[in-house]
Amino acid sequence: MTTREPQVAKAYKYFFLYIEPISTIVGAYYSSLQQQTYLDLTHVTSSPQNGIPISTQIILMQLSNLYLCFALNEALVLRASSDLRVWRTLLICLLIADFGHLYSVNAVGWHIYWNVLNWNAIDWGNVAFVYVGATMRVCFLSGLGVGPSGGQAPRRARIALILLALHQPVISETLGSCHLQQHFRD
Repeated sequence: MTTREPQVAKAYKYFFLYIEPISTIVGAYYSSLQQQTYLDLTHVTSSPQNGIPISTQIILMQLSNLYLCFALNEALVLRASSDLRVWRTLLICLLIADFGHLYSVNAVGWHIYWNVLNWNAIDWGNVAFVYVGATMRVCFLSGLGVGPSGGQAPRRARIALILLALHQPVISETLGSCHLQQHFRD
């Protein structure tokens, strides 16, 4: 008797196995090899302009290492297993990290979370991309597009997606209304 592997929507596979790990490696590159640029994009007014202190260089290299660990864990662990318990466990951990990552930029001011017109490249990565990643994880953990047959999402998962869309206009615009319409058409 053969056991059927659970179905995971292609959007999750593309995002978790390719898009997010590659994007995270880009962050690792900048925090390790382009440290001045990384600091300037993070907060130019507090960025050192006469050389980066050794302590800051060390912290940025450690951050780069964590980014690399994040990317490898996501890309390789999820590729190595089709067990949904493994996927859920890792994605719960990454969702917790998403909230920590979003909290880490609050020193800039609360406007960083919503004022998209003033965002630079690193703000798009630190905020918008994390919104998208967290939304993908919440949707996955809610069961949308996941299951033994890749079938319909449970009612509570649909409600969770609606609530996320209502409370995160940036996320709903990123996902697009056609994405939401596809899930609620039936």
